[in-house]
Amino acid sequence: MSSAVYIAGVGVISAIGNDVAEHLVSFEQEKAGMDAITLFDTIHRGELPVAAVKLTTRELAEMTGLSPEISRTTQLSLVAAKEAIADAAIPDPSKWRTGLISANTVGGMDKSEDFFVDFLADNNKGKLRFIWDHECGSITETVADQLGVSDVVTTISTACSSSANSIFYAARLIKNDVLDIAIAGGADALTKFTLNGFNTLMILDKEFCKPFDEHRAGLNLGEGAGYVVLVSEKVAKTLTKVPYCKLSGYANSNDAYHQTASSPEGTGSYLAMTRALEKSGLRPLDIDYINLHGTGTPNNDSAEGTAITRVFDGKFPPMSSTKSYTGHTLGASGGIEAVFSVLAIKHGIIYPNLRFETQMEDLPLKPVTKFLKGQKVRNVMSNSFGFGGNCTSLIFSTS
Repeated sequence: MSSAVYIAGVGVISAIGNDVAEHLVSFEQEKAGMDAITLFDTIHRGELPVAAVKLTTRELAEMTGLSPEISRTTQLSLVAAKEAIADAAIPDPSKWRTGLISANTVGGMDKSEDFFVDFLADNNKGKLRFIWDHECGSITETVADQLGVSDVVTTISTACSSSANSIFYAARLIKNDVLDIAIAGGADALTKFTLNGFNTLMILDKEFCKPFDEHRAGLNLGEGAGYVVLVSEKVAKTLTKVPYCKLSGYANSNDAYHQTASSPEGTGSYLAMTRALEKSGLRPLDIDYINLHGTGTPNNDSAEGTAITRVFDGKFPPMSSTKSYTGHTLGASGGIEAVFSVLAIKHGIIYPNLRFETQMEDLPLKPVTKFLKGQKVRNVMSNSFGFGGNCTSLIFSTS
């Protein structure tokens, strides 16, 4: 069993940038990605802000070489995965066992919605080619084909912890000598289905979200994709480019409390964080930054904050929710925020929690509010907590 798993490459696309370099600029300029809905027709246009990638599906298709009739989720996934692979710069990757472990929750719903508009008006109409990649697994399969990856290809869909779990699983495949290289992360596109669903739950903010603020009112939906390239020690030794860091800890738990709400005590969050720390061999004091799950909903932030208070016992590292920039990208969030965690270590930066003003009355912690450079960031914890109580924490550490 391999003793270490390294992060060799990263790739990301979201509302604040189409690649890693653009994201770093947006973070430093404290430029959020929320705006009015333009991707589809909805009664919520002008009422609910979203954080959409600033490219049409046709423009994404021009970047990927795929047909614009392929789902937006697939297009986003391929953009970020290609960047991650190019960034890893692995000499002769064909000699290694390589897998794609990818996550999403919405599948090709954007194209399915286009189909049903026509089909419901006249069931002799509607283009069936719009629904061939409706289910989640087809996204991964299409991307794997484009990347030429075939040793292990699998899809994980565990709500908002999906792509964190794909990274977790990829590391285990490498440690157990099933793979040498794994491209892991996830993607999700904005759709009417998710917008209406979250609106029904009454957890969408009509203003730009403000995670961990006493007066937070909900989340803003976002979209995007984020992938990391994980490699074994054997592969790492062949690289001309030094790996970014190690994935030193990971854990998944479930608080089994409610279909869509976290337990008030943050039981699942607490277990995920403490077990990830145990796996990494680190103490809470060793964590230099926490990328919070931080959706901006009253329930989530209170539960996560309660768990953090318990884990860190008053000695809190800098923390923030980057969803204040990207919105909540659902199944992509764990992958996107894994990339941000890796970049925090690489560049010695800590991201601000935009729009935070008032500390929560019942918790003794508050997030960072300014972009910080020149920081000593050796260990980063990234939290991803999903519906159904599925909670995952990842820890990235300097090599």
